[in-house]
Amino acid sequence: MADSGHRVWAEIDLDALQRNLQRLGDRLAAAATDSQHDSARVLVVLKADAYGHGAVPVARALADDPLVWGFGVGDSNEALELRAAGVTAPLLILGTIIEHEVPQVVSHEIRVCIHSEDRIRSLQAESERQGRRTRVHLMVDTGMGRLGAQPRRAAALAGLIEASSWLELEGVSSHPSPTRPGHPFIAVQRRRLDALLADLRADGIVPPLVHLANTAALLGGEGLDLPLVRPGISLYGVLAHDLAELAPEFEPVLSLRTQVVYLKDVPAETPVGYNGTFITRSAARIATLPIGYNDGLSYRLSNRGHALVRGQLAPIVGAISMDYTMLDVTAIADVSVGDTVTLIGRDGDRAITIPDLASAIGTIPYEVACSVGKRVRRIYVRDKAQAAAARPAEAKGGPT
Repeated sequence: MADSGHRVWAEIDLDALQRNLQRLGDRLAAAATDSQHDSARVLVVLKADAYGHGAVPVARALADDPLVWGFGVGDSNEALELRAAGVTAPLLILGTIIEHEVPQVVSHEIRVCIHSEDRIRSLQAESERQGRRTRVHLMVDTGMGRLGAQPRRAAALAGLIEASSWLELEGVSSHPSPTRPGHPFIAVQRRRLDALLADLRADGIVPPLVHLANTAALLGGEGLDLPLVRPGISLYGVLAHDLAELAPEFEPVLSLRTQVVYLKDVPAETPVGYNGTFITRSAARIATLPIGYNDGLSYRLSNRGHALVRGQLAPIVGAISMDYTMLDVTAIADVSVGDTVTLIGRDGDRAITIPDLASAIGTIPYEVACSVGKRVRRIYVRDKAQAAAARPAEAKGGPT
């Protein structure tokens, strides 16, 4: 077998990522024209390593686009990783922080979402100690029931921030609960947010940035008139099948591939994998792949998932293990050790998408995207020719 270079790899198409951003920009520009307000800018969400796509390369690819205001992350570790990589754009922690994270958040000029009076006071004290002003965004719970202050409490917190010499109320935000665009409760949440903003204006508090729209809200047209929108998984072209109908222009950015490392011809009645959950009915050719649930291929795809080999679907057979997966390639001619196998992405006229995998195992596309493991080599490409060149050369040979 020829040296392949990679056992398992994910191709991240940065051109597709930038095209998705521009398509979102087109939606924002159209909304601005319709309502005669300034076009919103984009707070690109990079949580969970940019949903498995790689936060640092994604940030570098998008940071200079004028549509982009900055990047949203889930916690301080994600923000500090971006700063260490030289990303100087505004970073906002969309979740919460704990006490020991406060000093580094302040010293690295990372914005923080505020949920409580205790965090206001700790940030104020640390900012004063370091002699640095810290910009904060007040998170309001308008119906998510997770993080964020209740509206009746949020106004008081805004007053405390405004009174601080070391904190700046840069923004106010909320998070929609429904995941379906156009759900009426998103409009309810918007009205609650607007009511709070009116109360703040009456007190002379006018935060420059307000944001509500995640993927579900922006696809439903809610919150596009606010200064910022927060698209997450839509920028990566990962939308459940019903959502894809509302945004057919967004294209997938990630493909997940491996290669055949072993071929075996076996007789009928041969058990395959742990506990023999698959037994061949007739003579079969079994291909072993060096990818398993540690790489993000869900165990729940055992005996129900498929992969693409030479442009054809091959069923996953037997239990997916930590490091290896088996395919039945009996019906596919000329399969060889070293052949590229596609678990997510396109091969010829066929494609397997992240929503396809999510539907097969009864989960959401977010889980599939975020599960792509750390040992999967990410390859960042700019066009299809570059992607093809980055793949391992396919060795030709028979069963070994």
